[in-house]
Amino acid sequence: MPSPPSKATLGGTRSSAFLLLALANLFWGGNWVIGRALRDSMEPITLNFWRWAIAALILAPFALPGLAAKRAPIRRSAWLIALLALTGVVLFQTLVYLGLKTTTTVNAVLLNASAPLFMLLCSFAIERERATRRQVMGMLISLAGILVILSRGDPHSLLQLEFHAGDGWILLAMPAWGIYSVLLKRRPPELGGVALLFLISVAGVVMLVPSFALQVLRSPPRWPTAGEAAAVLYVAAAASVGALICWNRGVAVVGANAAGFTLHLIPVFGTLLAIAFLGEAFHIFHATGVATILVGVIVATRSSRGPALQRGP
Repeated sequence: MPSPPSKATLGGTRSSAFLLLALANLFWGGNWVIGRALRDSMEPITLNFWRWAIAALILAPFALPGLAAKRAPIRRSAWLIALLALTGVVLFQTLVYLGLKTTTTVNAVLLNASAPLFMLLCSFAIERERATRRQVMGMLISLAGILVILSRGDPHSLLQLEFHAGDGWILLAMPAWGIYSVLLKRRPPELGGVALLFLISVAGVVMLVPSFALQVLRSPPRWPTAGEAAAVLYVAAAASVGALICWNRGVAVVGANAAGFTLHLIPVFGTLLAIAFLGEAFHIFHATGVATILVGVIVATRSSRGPALQRGP
């Protein structure tokens, strides 16, 4: 009988999982920037359709050879794959792109910070998993860091934020992502990350076809510019394939609740990307906010002697 994994091995696995989750958030930070940049040149349905169609093409050579041997678990999990595609591909990202057309980047990031809360609620509703005090404390600390960045170090400026129609769409996207992340725990072990993501991508594209066809009939697409093509390729290869492979593997190790707190890294990476690529200045409030967010993530995700999640009655 093989010996159980040592504490060091478990710790290394957990650390690796959080590194993958951080990388996923880095890719997604770029996705929010691109989604806002393309708001006037590409419709949300069109952008989302091409994003996942290209992602499926990228994954096909790696996933197709092994799918024939996995027909039985695929048939058993058809309903789960459909739900993951509906929530993670169709609803979440379409709603985000739709929201970014009419809201500001500041508002979008602020609303995205509510994702861990929705993940906690979805975990309790679906799996009866309760958040620990450490997780709640970490969420509050990270939210404080996000507010520091959004307010530029001036709390009074938060009172001047204006809300737009797009805010509602982004807020609706948050529970969709929470459901997706919780349902990932039910994936069959026979389906690896690449195979599962390919199936989710294909199912999502099939679901998007009717809306995409109606969009094309209403407004015939034009040939994209080189910059637009590069942006779509990024969201397909990095923000879809790379990010979700990292996210799926990380969630499988640490669970949806703990993984959800790493979403607070998106505002961190968004700020750093804006400084690096848009030439925005780096101020003391950036450093303070980033440090506070990281402390919150560490507090929320640090393992303790007790179980990381408590299962309800």
